[in-house]
Amino acid sequence: MENDFSYVGENLERIRENVREACAKAGRSEDSVRIMAVTKTVAPEIVNCAIEQGIDLLGENRVQEFLSKKDSYLKSAEVHMIGTLQTNKVKYIINDVSMIQSVDSEKLLGEISRLAVKNGRTMDILCEVNIGGEDSKSGIAPGEVRGLLEKAAHTEGVRLRGLMTIPPPSDSDIFLGRMKELYDSFAEEFHLDVLSMGMTHDYAAAVRMGSTLVRVGTGMFGARDYSQKR
Repeated sequence: MENDFSYVGENLERIRENVREACAKAGRSEDSVRIMAVTKTVAPEIVNCAIEQGIDLLGENRVQEFLSKKDSYLKSAEVHMIGTLQTNKVKYIINDVSMIQSVDSEKLLGEISRLAVKNGRTMDILCEVNIGGEDSKSGIAPGEVRGLLEKAAHTEGVRLRGLMTIPPPSDSDIFLGRMKELYDSFAEEFHLDVLSMGMTHDYAAAVRMGSTLVRVGTGMFGARDYSQKR
């Protein structure tokens, strides 16, 4: 029996409608927000269904899982690394992703630079900010952002594009607002054009707060099945 993945299209249309409404409330163009499909634990054939429905951006959390699935993806979607990235894993993805969103240290920045130069390319990056100061999350503290931005802006082989965050689920609106203020304080000086914030539970609020890229997994593909080891 052929699998029925029609729910993906239905979920995606709901997400697009919510983004349209959030943009309208904020006086923004719908085109100012990109919707990313977060693919952690999702089978390639289901991801491809989303791509066939117009998704052109995938978010990968784990290097090993991405390597096991990348050759099965339709090639019309670009891929960003959004998960915590160890320096010794950069070499495996340097030629397969178009952006690394989780840059949170000068050490990681340096390794991305080294491998990008070695491979004759420029890697777009976002600096990840731990806006809520949570011990369980990666990212730099808000007070350390300027230093990493200044370093990134003068590092060969990388192109600084903006900031990324995963705010605390409680009081999400407050932290989304703080993140937008932080982004605005650096956007002109460092020519930033990407603010990646908002996931399944808060993407509409993130759009209202100024996010330019929302990362949706569960809302598009359903609850994760973490029993499926990859």
